[in-house]
Amino acid sequence: MIGEGAYRKVYKGDLEHTPVAIKVLHSDASEKKEEFLKEVEVLSQLHHPHIVLLLGACPENGCLAYEYMENGNLEDYLLERNSKPLPWFSRFRILFEVACALAFLHNSKPEPVIHRDLKPGNILLDKNFVSKIGDVGLAKIISDVVPENVTEYRNSVLAGTLGYMDPEYQRTGTLRPKSDLYAFGIIMLQLLAARRPNGLIMKFENAINCNSLVDILDNSVPDWPLIEAEELARMALKCCNLRCRETPDLDTEVLPLLKRLSEYADMHTNEEKNLIRAPIPYLCPILQEVMGDPQIAADGYTYEHRAIKLWLDRHSVSPMTKQKLQHKLVTPNHTLRLAIQEWRSTFNIVQIEKN
Repeated sequence: MIGEGAYRKVYKGDLEHTPVAIKVLHSDASEKKEEFLKEVEVLSQLHHPHIVLLLGACPENGCLAYEYMENGNLEDYLLERNSKPLPWFSRFRILFEVACALAFLHNSKPEPVIHRDLKPGNILLDKNFVSKIGDVGLAKIISDVVPENVTEYRNSVLAGTLGYMDPEYQRTGTLRPKSDLYAFGIIMLQLLAARRPNGLIMKFENAINCNSLVDILDNSVPDWPLIEAEELARMALKCCNLRCRETPDLDTEVLPLLKRLSEYADMHTNEEKNLIRAPIPYLCPILQEVMGDPQIAADGYTYEHRAIKLWLDRHSVSPMTKQKLQHKLVTPNHTLRLAIQEWRSTFNIVQIEKN
């Protein structure tokens, strides 16, 4: 047995020499049979690289067999401090993967599918930390999506987990694809802060307004790219809007940002694999990567030009000291640029010899 909930146990098993996770409903959990059958219905119809694969089912005994996900779920890595923290680049990639799976569900034909219980505990990680959405027992296939400018009361039992449940859905009982987007916004904030969902929206709003985002970011990650982290936080807060008509569109607004951040993360991991460790003075304090165009700011620190320019467009304090800057002018650091160029040329020679 590898897990247990109020209504079921989960076992690790073997199915034709393939490791599987087997979810077994308790015999007295008859009220959960409908969720069980819904999970079979949804997962047998949908196949996506970031949705957990259903390998078999035994409805009469309440058993489901899934592909086995070696690294458990995302919640374990965010809230269990005894596990190794996820680096920021893995978090950016995971968010893009989950968003792709959500977009697939919401654009399913002939009707969209709404997950209704998206949370870190339902995002599973395989041996390579590739993420897949699981637990779709509460999913709902919507044959008639209510327009965003209409709110109506549906006399139905609300489903989901408090803290991740769309406030408009709670208030009116109206379910839309954007109901999942609220939960996803909360998950984005959790991946930045590694905290429970309660009160996160207000904490991030205050942090951004006070230019103190760095104080709320998960401190087990030492090298957050602050500009990209702020972009992600701002998009997450938009997803957590109380009114769905003011929530961004998943396909045209959220996915493009997450795709760009995922590509940025991939670029960073490739550099980590291919580059030797650069001297610390060569690294931009904001981006934590080797500078190409180092510029000195009013605080005396040197930054990559694009990074400090974006920072100064939004802030009037130093990213390092958090003290108010006397001015927003920057000066090229020619000496450091020459040193970095010399280091890069030496490094390239070393790489050629290795190859």
